Amino acid sequence: MSAIEKTRHDFTIRGAEPGDLGAIVEIDQQVSGAKKTRYWRDALELYSSHRDKGFFLVAEREHRVAGFILGEIRAWEFGSPPCGWVYAIGVARANLLEGVGTQLLDALCAHFQKANVDKVRTMIARQDHELLSFFRSYGMMAGPYQQLELELGSH
Repeated sequence: MSAIEKTRHDFTIRGAEPGDLGAIVEIDQQVSGAKKTRYWRDALELYSSHRDKGFFLVAEREHRVAGFILGEIRAWEFGSPPCGWVYAIGVARANLLEGVGTQLLDALCAHFQKANVDKVRTMIARQDHELLSFFRSYGMMAGPYQQLELELGSH
């Protein structure tokens, strides 16, 4: 993967690097409300060594990280063929409505297509209307699988 993969609207999309950790943690904290330094450090380590099926990308302008996306190619149980999964996406509040999220998702989907994957999926909390709207505006809709869960201790 080259250092510069795609540039649009003054943002460069590239692979995340260890030096991006602080910005990624800060952006995620803006989005989620929680500071998860260890989680993002582990993700950076894991995906920097799995660049063939997992992708951790950042959007950068003037050496400042404006957003990130994390995805992986996976084949799940129950007969699901390999597809691309978006695990996380975050855009700095200062860069909302500048197309950063779309550029990141475009770049991630390009990696998936290059690996001969023809579908992309994600899971989103029903109450996260902002993120649901973003993915729907990109063209994503409900897929063929239903997520189920059980509260442990109640069974």
